[in-house]
Amino acid sequence: MIDLELKQGVRAKLDRLLRPRSIALIGASVKPGSLGDCVLINLEDAGYSGGLHLVNPKRPVIHGRACLGSIEELPADVDCAVLAIPGPAVVESLRACAMRGVGSAIVFSAGFAEAGEAGRIAQSELQSIAREHGMIVEGPNCLGMVNYVDGIPLTFVVTPPQKRQSVAGVAIISQSGALAAVIAVNMRHHGIPLTYSVSTGNEAALGVEDFIEHLIGDRTTRVFALVVEQFRQPKRFLELVGRATEAGQFVVLLHPGRSSTARASAATHTGAIAGDYDVMHTLVTHAGVIHVDTMEELVDVAQILVRGRELPSGGTAIFTESGAFKALALDLCDRVGLELPELSSRAHAALKEVLPAFIPPSNPLDLTAQGLVDPDLYRRTLPPILEEECFGSVLLGIILTDPKTTQLKLPPIADAIRSLAPRKPVVFAALDEGAPFNFVEVEELRELGVACFPSPERAIRALAHVTSYALRKNARDIALLDEVAISKPIEGMLSEWESKSVLAKLGIAVPQGRLALSADEAVRFAAEIGFPVVLKAQAAALPHKSDAGGVILGVKSEAEVREAWSTIHRNVHNARPEITLDGVLVERMGEKGLELIIGGRNDPQWGPVLLVGAGGVLAEAMRDVRLIPSDLPREQIEDELRKLRCGPLLDGFRGSPALEVAAVAEVVAKIGRLMRIVPEITEIDINPLVVYRQGKGAVALDALISAEKCEEESSR
Repeated sequence: MIDLELKQGVRAKLDRLLRPRSIALIGASVKPGSLGDCVLINLEDAGYSGGLHLVNPKRPVIHGRACLGSIEELPADVDCAVLAIPGPAVVESLRACAMRGVGSAIVFSAGFAEAGEAGRIAQSELQSIAREHGMIVEGPNCLGMVNYVDGIPLTFVVTPPQKRQSVAGVAIISQSGALAAVIAVNMRHHGIPLTYSVSTGNEAALGVEDFIEHLIGDRTTRVFALVVEQFRQPKRFLELVGRATEAGQFVVLLHPGRSSTARASAATHTGAIAGDYDVMHTLVTHAGVIHVDTMEELVDVAQILVRGRELPSGGTAIFTESGAFKALALDLCDRVGLELPELSSRAHAALKEVLPAFIPPSNPLDLTAQGLVDPDLYRRTLPPILEEECFGSVLLGIILTDPKTTQLKLPPIADAIRSLAPRKPVVFAALDEGAPFNFVEVEELRELGVACFPSPERAIRALAHVTSYALRKNARDIALLDEVAISKPIEGMLSEWESKSVLAKLGIAVPQGRLALSADEAVRFAAEIGFPVVLKAQAAALPHKSDAGGVILGVKSEAEVREAWSTIHRNVHNARPEITLDGVLVERMGEKGLELIIGGRNDPQWGPVLLVGAGGVLAEAMRDVRLIPSDLPREQIEDELRKLRCGPLLDGFRGSPALEVAAVAEVVAKIGRLMRIVPEITEIDINPLVVYRQGKGAVALDALISAEKCEEESSR
């Protein structure tokens, strides 16, 4: 990422890259298909009116323009140099540009950090040149950038000029140049206005985060469409998402790397190592990112966000012309989590008044082919739905078939939307993807703010993403820990006894217990606590005590305490002879209840994240868990707990009593606050946290805390 020394004045410097008043094309060429030739054709087709300096030592004239023989002949202070040259010549050419005061440069060539040690050394030289001269460098291993607002295409990808747009559009920022180009083509195909397309490549001196920061508050940009294979500065990214959201902009992310194979591919492609996907997903969505899974979803979500006046405030109503599709829509919406609320009695009655008798009001609403003979149908049926608070959006799933049918169906729909001017998103989807979709009527719907899709599946998936984002609560739990709760620094791996002492200071319930240093102490403590008790070996180096025979349950007498003491020491010595025990924890036996696991991890890249799930000895095997942000409010923590596969057990199952969910949420919230306030803690594990019936609370039966000195996030 851009170095600290380059950050000062970076906004003005980035303007020299994104809005250059003068350009030097290093490697200008007349060879058809060459990088230099393609860049020049793009600039000429766009009508670029700034200073354009061509450099080619072998040709005095290219495309009727005079060429310079070397970089040294360039005028001073050119805004941007495009290096359309082979990799081996890049370093010295960039240095020569820097000496001429060139403000920014784009490096297309590959063969740098992604190609091995020699490439990493060369890329480091590019970074050093940028740092030394305060120069902005995009790439290497990139496809350049396009400023659609001002018509400046600095890329070798054929880029047709875009007509001036009246609405704010989408800025594509992608580490992958190929995907940036593909996504731009797909967005243009759907009539989505673009503002910028930037391929950051290997990010030697400038990365995704820098371009986002530069464009926050840009009045022409409503949506950031990101393709990121590796976040170099995750915490900075999360902060920028918050700033973009405050500025009224949306961030949509495609992040390859869910599978280990995909992560390995990303490392090979960009010279980066992918981070923990689940942690990333949890924290970016909580920060306000719409995280999608495919290129189609990236395009489709962006289309809804660009065209809609408002975000959905509730579920979706579907209008269609097929009873069979009605059933398919119900299935798909259920799979993707898009709510289809039932009609209220008021909406039902209002629809019944305006519909033919053979069309029963419902959601989805099957209008059959009535629209062909009743052009006013949509003007009558949309208002009762749009007036209902439970509906935040409307999807029109229409059969197009052929041009004649389309011309009968779409104009009345457009007329209805024009006259009703709904603020809630209205989305159009053709049920027959093979039907022509380039009609004037479709473009008219787009101009009215209707996102238009060639298939209902794409529309439904995109609506599910946008609706989920819109309905996500922004509340934050800002309660602070009592600073006196932690009286001394937490360092290294703590034993169970030490870990529970920390939890107890936070107000988290733990069993009554004491650490015994001798068999006599164990006997005395057991008598004071009351039988039956459990004895547990204690040592920071023995986190899994049961595996070493270090736990004995149900001890009921003084004699059994002494026997358990001897057995524990013998078992641990046989299993782990190198360990010296700190003592033996004597605790009251816990009552049976539902066992959960509560964990916290301070990810070195992203920061703290929590885990909740089914606990006990089978926790790792069952993997019934959810990752959640560390600052999630209690109400949302309870929602996450109920999403577990074991969630139904919390509210009572087949006659069993409802459990104290609020007590579990309180424990999770306290662990989250501890992780945020004491960054030295790397991991916390409570397994099990036993939750009892309402009114009885929850108790941490076992716990481990690990801490180390927290290192600052590194920058490249």
